[in-house]
Amino acid sequence: MKILHLSDTHNCHHRLLDLPEADVVVHSGDFCMVGTEQEALDFLNWFCDLPYKHKIFICGNHDDCLYGANIDGLPDNVHQLTNSGIEIDGVKFYGVPMFLEDCITERQSRNYAKIPDDTDVLITHSPAFGILDFDDNINYGSEELLDRISNLHLRAHLFGHIHAQHGIKTENGTIYSNGAIMNADYSVLNSPNKIII
Repeated sequence: MKILHLSDTHNCHHRLLDLPEADVVVHSGDFCMVGTEQEALDFLNWFCDLPYKHKIFICGNHDDCLYGANIDGLPDNVHQLTNSGIEIDGVKFYGVPMFLEDCITERQSRNYAKIPDDTDVLITHSPAFGILDFDDNINYGSEELLDRISNLHLRAHLFGHIHAQHGIKTENGTIYSNGAIMNADYSVLNSPNKIII
């Protein structure tokens, strides 16, 4: 399965032209900049029109306007994962968004704890601690998420959030993809990550 991974487009999605072929396109959050409904609608219209058989997205900390939202009318091949999963061609995807409301409470910890044991591809906005999460001499990733994924047999973990760490690494048989499109100072668009699982 070919996966095209995007994250942290921050209203620049219309600048992504000639995207490569893939079976599934995944956006791991922060499609908005300030988090307005208009920004979210503009992204969703663009995302739904992409020519991919399957499309999956989660929300990031800039997408708070969708906190608790139940989006009606999405095409059958477009899936918003909010502490939920979907199976595509035998591959089990599971998504955990990153809403500020959850992060300032214990809910985010509970959300990570509920990631199913049989997940193949995990989609989060935050990286796990120590994995493509380093910026300003700090590891910004979640230690709780690292603890949870250490007990899983993931084929891939897709995330973003830390713009300075865009890239892919493989460790112990798991592909880790930081798909942040905007670079650290929001001046350059990185290329989307292409992975095969």
